[in-house]
Amino acid sequence: MNTEMEKTLYRSEVPLEHTWDLRDLFETEEGWKEEIASIEESIPTVTQFKGKFHQNATMLLECLKARDALNERLTRAITYANLNQSTDGLNPVYQENDAIVSSLYAKVSSSLSFIDSEILTLSNDEINTYMQSEEELQVFSKTLNDLMEAKPHMLSPEAEEVLAAFGEIHGSPYMIYQRSKTSDMEFSSFVTNNGTEYPLTFNSFEKYEESADKEIRRKAYDSFTAGLNRYKNTYAATYGTEVKKQVIESRLRNYESVTDMLLQEQQVTKEMYHNQLDTILTELAPHMQRYARLKERILGLDKIHYCDLKAPLDTTYDPEITYEEASKLILEALDVMGPEYMEIMEKGLKDRWVDLADNHGKRSGAFCSSPYGAHPYILMTWHNSMRNTFTLAHELGHAGHFVLAGRNQIISNTRPSRYFVEAPSTMNEMLLSKHIIKKSTNVQIRRWVILQSLGTYYHNFVTHILEGALQRRIYELAEQGMPITAKVLCEQNLAVLKSFWGDSVEIDEGAGLTWMRQPHYYMGLYPYTYSAGLTASTAVSQMIEEEGKTAVDRWLTVLKAGGTLKPIELMKLANVDMSTPEPIQKAVAYVGSLIDELESSY
Repeated sequence: MNTEMEKTLYRSEVPLEHTWDLRDLFETEEGWKEEIASIEESIPTVTQFKGKFHQNATMLLECLKARDALNERLTRAITYANLNQSTDGLNPVYQENDAIVSSLYAKVSSSLSFIDSEILTLSNDEINTYMQSEEELQVFSKTLNDLMEAKPHMLSPEAEEVLAAFGEIHGSPYMIYQRSKTSDMEFSSFVTNNGTEYPLTFNSFEKYEESADKEIRRKAYDSFTAGLNRYKNTYAATYGTEVKKQVIESRLRNYESVTDMLLQEQQVTKEMYHNQLDTILTELAPHMQRYARLKERILGLDKIHYCDLKAPLDTTYDPEITYEEASKLILEALDVMGPEYMEIMEKGLKDRWVDLADNHGKRSGAFCSSPYGAHPYILMTWHNSMRNTFTLAHELGHAGHFVLAGRNQIISNTRPSRYFVEAPSTMNEMLLSKHIIKKSTNVQIRRWVILQSLGTYYHNFVTHILEGALQRRIYELAEQGMPITAKVLCEQNLAVLKSFWGDSVEIDEGAGLTWMRQPHYYMGLYPYTYSAGLTASTAVSQMIEEEGKTAVDRWLTVLKAGGTLKPIELMKLANVDMSTPEPIQKAVAYVGSLIDELESSY
């Protein structure tokens, strides 16, 4: 047997240029530790205003400004620890530092919980009078209005302080999940018929599941699901605790359901939420079943299995692309966005904002972290593929959004609802697709780009919507008092998958374990929002194609608005009305048209 394996590096072995530069946050770990101590000592800069809001508007204003200043420092300190932990979860120092910032966050949250409670003792008339008498308070108007809307669900000041004090404990299900995933979970390597042994990690599985080689795909999947299966009961207990926590809090706060509580935080109506899930689940399923059958035929499979769904349809053309080549292509594609946006993109690609390495202990997937007052940081694992290029463009969309929001808003006003947050990222993917198609007359390249676009829609309209559908089922069962066990999660996940794919795909028992892959389940109703963002960006990218600079300027205005508007208002500012299913139906129809073109090209 050939035991030569593709070596996965340890963090210390990774070339410096493949890592992000955290010195832009803190020059040294000692500097970070000094700031941690200083932040704790600075809590009285905010708590000195306790009990004084009834005196005058100035007291309220100064307190809100002091909270923002402290939160800006806290965000940078937390980000530094989290980013280190994300790239090397095996490092005990990083594990300890992550625990330190979790504890600090809980202490600050508990100490500052009086602010919202005391604001809510003011009447709406008093708040309005304060806003009129103190002009600087206008910048906090959305913060104050959102708080007043949540007033019926606030607990007593003492109860809110107690809940906030338990913040670190409340965050433990997510922490345990991430810690186990990066530090403890191991998968057996697998051996192909030619004697080659392949190592398996969360990150490498993402590469293997897209392999053109059926044997590699299926053996990697068997080993991966066998590894997941060994941990399913622990992970189910962890996720079940997360769900139970949310159900209890929603009842304490007198919400009709946990869904109502989580949607209020997103400023999304139940109708918008169910529209997004139901329209895509119902109307996209037939298109995706056609796509699965097309893959089955083109790949020459007797039956397409769940583990074959990400297999490349066109194996004759799968260009490798270096990070440098991908950077150049992305910059060309986004040039339509104008100089202000492009300056951010160029810095992001060239100034080590991106961590590309594949190493032991690195978190799987990709994300963009955007600490206020500092530049964003992008984590991904680079495998020289065009799919990586689309992922990089996606995360740069988040970076561009939060740099523009940060330049134009105070920290309290930078973050929009999660319902909107995936629109700027998927917009970059749409612009990249359209650019590649436009610059080439080659039929093969066009077909290949359509496949990449379908990869984007698959990620946002299939993977994440099916996660959202599972979440909806799990919350309903939890509210009925059903314990959330591994058996329940796997059964419900299989039911969701079989309902969507019908008889077009062979759904095996291992597919039921895929709820263990994503951290999104620990982030409230996050998964379905990916499709909301892509719905908006599908519409706006079409407008940019038709209107040019006018639509671009409108979109940049939306990005700069940050969190000053509710998501439905932000999208309306971009000329997209998400109060109806129409934009969703149009986006689904667009996916159908891409599959139509693929079918006709084979």
